[in-house]
Amino acid sequence: MTTHVIDFIAEPQETSERRLADLPGRVVAGDPHHVTRMRHTSPDGTCLAGTWTSTPGKWHAFTDRDEFCFIVSGHVRLIAEDGHEQEFRTGDSFLIPNGFRGYWQVLETTTKHFVIRDYAPA
Repeated sequence: MTTHVIDFIAEPQETSERRLADLPGRVVAGDPHHVTRMRHTSPDGTCLAGTWTSTPGKWHAFTDRDEFCFIVSGHVRLIAEDGHEQEFRTGDSFLIPNGFRGYWQVLETTTKHFVIRDYAPA
């Protein structure tokens, strides 16, 4: 019989804060500020999990990733390039598939849990 030990991560590994406007060409409206608390990063950097909070604003969505989100609090809108919009609020969960092109819009300060499969790690 083999016993496996799994280390569960209860505390954030790293917390970062940034003003999204510091990324050239990303912000479309507002001045969103993000706080990210990483809870897991795979050894190859392609699987990420954590908690993210953003103040209101609208920006070009990041691409080359699958992202599962659970909205802990707040209200957001995802807007595809073709104009299709979906809104999500506290308690909603959804997947943004690799290849999505469009915008994130935070309508009220939002906190989400996320898991990302990154196809273009830094």
